[in-house]
Amino acid sequence: MNAAQPVPAVVDAATRFRRVRGHTLALCAGLGAEDMQVQSMPDASPGKWHLAHTTWFFEQFVLGLDPAWRPRHPEWHYLFNSYYQTVGPMHERPRRGLLTRPTLDEVLDYRRRVDAAVEDRLSRDHAPELARRVALGLQHEQQHQELLLTDIKHAFWCNPLRPALLDAPPAPSSAGAAPLHFLPGREGIVEIGHAGDGFAFDNETPRHRTLLQAHALADRLATNAEYLEFVRDGGYREPSLWLSDGWALVQRESWRHPLYWQDGLDSEFTLAGMQALDPAAPVCHLSFFEADAFARWAGARLPTEAEWEDAAAGVSVHGNLQYAGRLHPRPAEPGESLRQLYGDVWEWTASPYVGYPRFKPLPGALGEYNGKFMNGQWVLRGGSCATPDDHVRASYRNFFPPHARWQFAGVRLARDR
Repeated sequence: MNAAQPVPAVVDAATRFRRVRGHTLALCAGLGAEDMQVQSMPDASPGKWHLAHTTWFFEQFVLGLDPAWRPRHPEWHYLFNSYYQTVGPMHERPRRGLLTRPTLDEVLDYRRRVDAAVEDRLSRDHAPELARRVALGLQHEQQHQELLLTDIKHAFWCNPLRPALLDAPPAPSSAGAAPLHFLPGREGIVEIGHAGDGFAFDNETPRHRTLLQAHALADRLATNAEYLEFVRDGGYREPSLWLSDGWALVQRESWRHPLYWQDGLDSEFTLAGMQALDPAAPVCHLSFFEADAFARWAGARLPTEAEWEDAAAGVSVHGNLQYAGRLHPRPAEPGESLRQLYGDVWEWTASPYVGYPRFKPLPGALGEYNGKFMNGQWVLRGGSCATPDDHVRASYRNFFPPHARWQFAGVRLARDR
């Protein structure tokens, strides 16, 4: 199959609602009911569950604004709640793959019924609070669009047949990546955080001042060839390069290379099946621990999220994002400025995921969306090849625990100067 068509930016809320919700189903077009049922590890979720949970979100937080709303299947509330403790208990995350019922057809019918109710509500109610909740629900849906892709990639990788979801991309170019250069960033007091125009999650606020020390950022992402040097130089065998928890994880899990690389170090698993490793393409599917160890080995470090955001401020969002249809990182285009700021791979930063000064989560149950996870996780910036183009921005803060490597995550090096 080829990737689904993009969701154009539109003003009308109902039209955007239909297109974003439809795009999720389009991403599932090449998947069978069996594919949609599988859960390959506790961190992932079945595709069917993603479809149901995003629908539950609209039912709970949009349709639930009306006290007269009565869910058709109130018992599903327990199955498809994710982590909103304030609205009730939920099924255990590691056991979502055991939910053979409701069936996929029943979940699709559930989506259709909720979608019709939301569209009807939008046609009659133009209250700002309703619009805000629909906007949040669509951004939430787009996060799950990316998770659908990364979760099915992990499931297909677990299959000895190594099946493909997409048509194969063009063969890797024989040309290597351009030499890596470090470009100086701004020094002094800068402002970061959402500036107030358009949608933003609560964790992007408030905009505030922070101090940048003298630093420089790599002009492109680190490549497979550069990471291969780290592997062949014994990077996974040298404890001095690793944080203590990372080294323990490497030993316990016997990590020797990135997640989807094959042991021969010449090929990797992709959504198009097994492909030759492209030396010039960005390395991806790294944990924070791997990105940090590689940076130490390279005589560099990871950028802070403030350094990254200040560099990205004012740069238009374009690059190898989901709507390009490749769903795999590609080599950097030639240039003399910072490249690959958006798309290809999420960029691990050296910043722990904590609240900004004076941060306040959303009121009520929606306050559980971001704030409750500000513990033991690290910030990533910039989006990936699986991120919807109209979902990411300079202030966007993604976050994952340091061991996570099934997402399209890589590394841009930084240095003090």
